[in-house]
Parts: sequence; C-alpha cells; structure tokens
Amino acid sequence: MGVPLSQMATVASYVLGKKLKGVKRYPLVLMLEPLFRCNLACAGCGKIQFPADILKKNLSPEKCFKAVDECGAPIVSIPGGEPLLHPEIDVIVKGLVERKKYIYLCTNAILLEKHLHRFTPSKYLTFSVHLDGPREEHDHAVCRDGVYDVAIAAIKTAIAAGHRVTTNTTLFNTADPAKVHEMFETLMELGVEGMMLSPGYPYEKAPDQEHFLHRNQTIRLFRRIFANVKKGWRFNQSPLFIEFLRGRYDLECTPWGNPTYNVFGWQRPCYLLNEGYVETFQELLDTTDWSKYGRASGNSKCTDCMVHCGYEPTAVHATFNSWRGLWASARATLFGLGRERIDPSIETAPEETLLPIATLRGCGDTCESSCGSNAPREKELVSLSPSTRA
Repeated sequence: MGVPLSQMATVASYVLGKKLKGVKRYPLVLMLEPLFRCNLACAGCGKIQFPADILKKNLSPEKCFKAVDECGAPIVSIPGGEPLLHPEIDVIVKGLVERKKYIYLCTNAILLEKHLHRFTPSKYLTFSVHLDGPREEHDHAVCRDGVYDVAIAAIKTAIAAGHRVTTNTTLFNTADPAKVHEMFETLMELGVEGMMLSPGYPYEKAPDQEHFLHRNQTIRLFRRIFANVKKGWRFNQSPLFIEFLRGRYDLECTPWGNPTYNVFGWQRPCYLLNEGYVETFQELLDTTDWSKYGRASGNSKCTDCMVHCGYEPTAVHATFNSWRGLWASARATLFGLGRERIDPSIETAPEETLLPIATLRGCGDTCESSCGSNAPREKELVSLSPSTRA
C-alpha cells in the first residue's frame, strides 16, 4: 500500500484511542473546502455549480484552522474547486503542517508548477493530483485538451522537488480496465507514492448524468480491473476499501467519518449530499439523523454510492476493530492484492447476481465485533461463480 508507516501509525493510534474511550462516531478525514471556484468545468463534477457570488468566496486561514482544531481528525483533505486558486493556500497548508496533520491537497495540477515554490516538502503534505486515465480519457473527463500533459509534467516536477505525490482517479461506466492498467503503469514509472480510486457518484447538479456507475456496475468494473493486478502497483487507500469495491466485503457507510467544512459551514450529512449546514462539528454529530443515510437506510440517494469518502472510514475502522479485518489488511499490505479469477460469464451475468463474496461490517455503531450490537460479524453471501474467489 502507498501510505507511509508514520501516517499509518498515527491513524492506527488515533482509531485505537477512540475505541478505548468507547467513542462510536469520530472523524478520520476532514474534507476542508476553502473555496468552490475552479479553473476546469468537468462534466461529472457537482461542486462548481454555484452562483458567481458564492464561487468568489474563500475560507480564511483562521476559519480553516478553527474547523481543523474543532474536528480533530488526523488527516485533512483539501478539495474544491481548485485549492491552488486560493490566495492564501500556502498559509493554510503551513498552519496544518504545524499542527502535524497529514494533508492531501487535491489539485488538477494546472497551477501546480507555478505555485510549487510556495510549499516546503514535508511528510505531512501530499499533492493529490486528479487523473482519470491516460491522455485521451483524462482530457475527455475534464472537458479540456492538454490537461493530461500538464498534470504529468507537474507530477514529475513535484516529485523531483521532494514532495509527496499521489493521484486521485474517479471512474465512470465508460472506463476501460486496459486503459486503467496503462495509467497505473505510467504513474508507477513516474514514482507516484500511491493511487486512489473511486467510482463516480451521481451528483444531482453534475451536467453529465449518463455515465455514473450503479452499485453492481462498480463491482463488475473493479473485478475486471483487479483481474490482472501487479504486485508493484501501490494504492493510497485501505486494502479493505478495495476489497469492498470489488465485492469481496460489504461495508456500510459512515458519513461522519469524512465530515465536510466549507464556506457555508459544516455540511450535513456528508461531502456528497447537501441537506443543510450547521455551525459546529459537535452540532453536526449530535443533530444529524444518521439512520437516514447509507445503503441500509433505504435512502435512494445512497443506493449506488460506493465512494471513498463514505466507505474508507468504515474500512479503516474495520481494520482495527476485528481480527479478520486486520488480517485481510495485513495480508494485502505484505503480499499485495489478490487477483480476481474472472469467469467469462461475469460479462453477461445479470447485475443482481453480482453480490459480495463476504460481508464484514465495520460501521462504527452497527458492528457486533467492535461496538456490541447484534449485527452478524460476518456473513457468507452468494457469489457470481466459485471461480471469482481468489
């Protein structure tokens, strides 16, 4: 896995500390959006569909620091918009480094080389470059020619300057596993620390609504992607989340695990859904009816969501709160991800047969193994074919 040991140790200590204190709901990653403004207009993005007066607003460094201190999460992801458009983004990053927060500054990299001198290399700072495939696929996804070449050049420059660099890839129903593999090879050759993958979520405000993945399409796609996985590929996410994406484990969403703070306040309930704002993080925790969200809730907006911001915290919690989760993660870390042995029938089988091979619930206050509820620890489910088991 493409995550430094120091960061893994910090997260493990944090999660185990919450467990010892009996805390059931806690944040793992703060999604800090200092602005919504962007220099791209990607068809699948629902974050830039605001009026001009809102797009002009920036969070001050002081408000960012207050939110980070209030939340207490060990990791801070800075999406947007495009964070490098913020006039004081270097001040924000410097203040978070001083707080020893692990920062992922998410960028399309168009401005990265221009502004790289404003940042000091640190184990706490990572540039997470948005890259949705090889040249043609990426430029199509961001609706502008030439962006792929700019991003690759910026990645090379940032790595040469001593910065940590990862990538962030959103996949849609047009994704070709062979092309995705091509991207993996390119990024590993460049020396990228790790790659993050996530299926596209159907933002209500996104211009393109035709190419988002439904839940079983996601499982089908990721099984095909990992049918030919190489040990040298490094992924900047927990092994159990990848297992979830390819239908090996069933995880329930923990929306409080990646809370969002932006120019409106604390967004309820999560980064992807917008159902109002509150003034404080504690108010978000205490006044949100969490039972209304996640696939188990029956909420139609959550049915097809398998995005990292909802399920990565669940996967991390499961890793440190069950022996099976810990072993599965350790095995993937030490020996790499197992290959999918795909039966040819997977390409023509009905979507409803693509059920998870196994269930591991690690969802904060609903898993019997870690939190004392009466939910089953593990449950064997129907698989598409015995040949899909690795």
